[in-house]
Amino acid sequence: MSETLKWTERYAGALMNTFGPPKLVLARGEGCRVWDVDGNEYVDFLGGIAVNTLGHAHPALVAAVSNQVSTLAHVSNFFATRPQVELAERLLELAAPGVDGRVFFCSSGAEANEAALKLSRLTGRTHVVAMEGAFHGRTMGSLALTSKAAYREPFEPLPGDVTWVPYGDAEALAAAVTERTAAVVIEPVQGEAGVNVASAQFLAAAREITAQHGALLWFDEVQSGMGRTGTWLAAHHSGVTPDVVTLAKGLGGGLPIGACLAFGDAAGLFAPGNHGTTFGGNPLATAAALAVIDTIEADGLLARAVETGDRLRAGVAADPRVTEVRGLGVLVGLTLAGIDAPAVVAAAQSAGWIINATGPDRVRFAPPLVVGTEEIDAFLAAWPGILDAAGEGA
Repeated sequence: MSETLKWTERYAGALMNTFGPPKLVLARGEGCRVWDVDGNEYVDFLGGIAVNTLGHAHPALVAAVSNQVSTLAHVSNFFATRPQVELAERLLELAAPGVDGRVFFCSSGAEANEAALKLSRLTGRTHVVAMEGAFHGRTMGSLALTSKAAYREPFEPLPGDVTWVPYGDAEALAAAVTERTAAVVIEPVQGEAGVNVASAQFLAAAREITAQHGALLWFDEVQSGMGRTGTWLAAHHSGVTPDVVTLAKGLGGGLPIGACLAFGDAAGLFAPGNHGTTFGGNPLATAAALAVIDTIEADGLLARAVETGDRLRAGVAADPRVTEVRGLGVLVGLTLAGIDAPAVVAAAQSAGWIINATGPDRVRFAPPLVVGTEEIDAFLAAWPGILDAAGEGA
């Protein structure tokens, strides 16, 4: 019996069945590569679903975490630490330079969105406008904003008063927002829906509409933030500054951390006792996030994300079986004609590549920001054969 089969059986006997059987049992990683427990090597073009910003076992992240855990790994939120304060200051400056803001730290994207939802309630309003295709998390509050009925319905009733409008439809958004609207929540790039990119015009319209009605404009950048699209926030491509930004995934480079950033009047809505978390902003996670930011800046990874992302999109689009390619930087989605996307994912894994299906005909790529042109070109050389193998298995 292989090591993979042994560990898969142990997994099934010990973990709740929330994800189904694991596709691999991974043992270690380095850069953009990972190895399973049987020693098989794969190139990771999913990056832990846009989490492993610096790939695996990056020396800067290893050093930062090792150094921090040797002094303070965790303290309660009765106390402050230097990494916590430094990270909050860096995030505010990166997200909205010169704009007054405050940060709430937590441990995941769903928690960051939960914090933002609670923040919006402190406006005295309850109505929220969200987008069709949206995914904001699995907690009861963030799930209430997620549009896919199959995710929501088993857990209803959820915190209510939510209206969904078509993604990118400014007229529908204008019709949905009223004087009772607390917030409009938008992913500038919808990752789970297959990498849909909002236009600058739509985000600007959302800014105008929310300002007109006194509602908060909230950008969920959990998947698209921290340099993944070639700018610190995907919203930076549009020049639009929201009232609230939520971050997680790539922020910690693999360590669990989330953040809810609020600007202007929204920054002062939370008061002592309104919200809290045990692990949020602990020194270990914030030291990791600072190392991620420092490395992105020092190694020019924003520019690299643009270069490698452009190369990847152009390369996969060259195959006629790909009907549409979407994305910014190294968050890339595509639509296939006549080929099952899960079969493509399986064929890619057999060929040594980790990618992801977001629907029956949609594939997503989210490689680490450290991915190089060599890995991109190697994947593009393998891509036609992967599609061939997927088509043959249909």
